[in-house]
Amino acid sequence: MRFLIILALLLAVALLLYIRLAPMVAERWHVDPATAPRPSSPNAHILRDGDGDGPAAILPAPPAETARALQAMLEAEPRVTRLAGDPAEGHVTYVQRSRLMGFPDAVSIRLEPAGQDATRVTVFSRSRFGYSDAGVNAARVDRWMAELAAALGP
Repeated sequence: MRFLIILALLLAVALLLYIRLAPMVAERWHVDPATAPRPSSPNAHILRDGDGDGPAAILPAPPAETARALQAMLEAEPRVTRLAGDPAEGHVTYVQRSRLMGFPDAVSIRLEPAGQDATRVTVFSRSRFGYSDAGVNAARVDRWMAELAAALGP
């Protein structure tokens, strides 16, 4: 019995280490949020016109200014790393890990001109592990879009 308990604990630790250290491969996670297929599980949140959970955000600044504000905002965000792309190029994917367990979520963002001095921001935030995310991706996207809008001003 003691052996089984120790084995179960070792397997649990191995699983937790795998989750915390699991690599996020850019070829799989750096996708275009405007065209990426929706996952079958409810562990994602998409802002895009048409079939998104909400429409793409329209922010009152040109794409270059929006890209600089996005980069500055996410450099200050805890546990966020850039996986691929560049905000200045209009397409970037970040990974944010949860505080306690280190669960990775990928957030792909596309910035496109929307009129003369505005930017359309399309976002696809999804969890790598698990079936449901308990609203974490939606809350993250809403918070990031509110902070980005505030950084760009009225």
